Amino acid sequence: MENKTFTYKNNFVLESGQVLENLTIQYSTLGKLNSRKDNVIWVCHALTANSEVHNWWYGLVGEDKFFNPEKHFVICANILGSCYGTSGPLEVNPKTGKQYFLEFPQVTIRDMVNAHIVLKEELGITKIHSCIGGSLGGQQAMEWAIMAPDTIENLILLATNAFHSPWGIAFNESQRMAIKADKTWQECREDAGQEGLKAARAIALLSYRNYNTYVSTQKETDENKLDSYKASSYQNYQGVKLVNRFNCHSYLYLSKAMDSHHVGRGRGGAEVALKAIKSNTLVVGIKTDILFPVCEQIFLAQNIVGAEYQEIDSLYGHDGFLIETEKIAHILQDFYKRKTATGLF
Repeated sequence: MENKTFTYKNNFVLESGQVLENLTIQYSTLGKLNSRKDNVIWVCHALTANSEVHNWWYGLVGEDKFFNPEKHFVICANILGSCYGTSGPLEVNPKTGKQYFLEFPQVTIRDMVNAHIVLKEELGITKIHSCIGGSLGGQQAMEWAIMAPDTIENLILLATNAFHSPWGIAFNESQRMAIKADKTWQECREDAGQEGLKAARAIALLSYRNYNTYVSTQKETDENKLDSYKASSYQNYQGVKLVNRFNCHSYLYLSKAMDSHHVGRGRGGAEVALKAIKSNTLVVGIKTDILFPVCEQIFLAQNIVGAEYQEIDSLYGHDGFLIETEKIAHILQDFYKRKTATGLF
């Protein structure tokens, strides 16, 4: 794996009309571009992930995995607004010489995709064999297939939607409320709002999993217990894990970007926008997903011309797109057998 950083020398205009100077993109690659330049797999990551896809999707990407660097040139770019090296609240504002923090402009999914396009052009890539993403990553992949319909040959959308639902926005707002209840959240320091971020992650986890997940993994065996429950410890543990690797300001910006996701904005509605997709498209839903319920993936499959829909079951709800890699790989193998004649899979 190679971690690299690209700095765009031109002004980068956001959907809002605001301009970012010195756009920086941190990205990672696995494998090499082949002589035909037809083996590019572009992975779009989700909310708090990073470009090191082989670490967080290790069941699907890596040596001897479905997306194998021996055959494929795998690219994953960290998204705008995050805290892993791409322009975001923790990066330095060239106008002030200080970190942006809450002066960073609001970004959208389309802005993230435009940054991907800038990087694609820098790398000399004209065609993407497959673009894949789950959740917010799927939102990016979908936008890209609409914005540049001749670029992506195969589009893989997992546990995602055409526009963010009132339910999803409510979850995100609840998390932002938790962050803003922390008196330090507006302070211009990287460790601001940590207690709020911890609580936000605990709220988010409830939407990523479901009732049966907790019954299966956090059930008590001591019926006389009055405190210190497994589920309580688990929520705290997950909150601390995120605090140790993420930042509250980035979390605020990225949750807002997810809320703004709507492929139909300025395009005559979602149904019209989805029909612009030319890619061979596979949509995967998770039966137990309460955050992105399967009705949202069925809507995609019904409105993307020629799209296929598959569904998996998982104890882990929405997080199944990260965890159920064996099931996903099986679905992908079947899809590619029917859709491509190349020897890449």
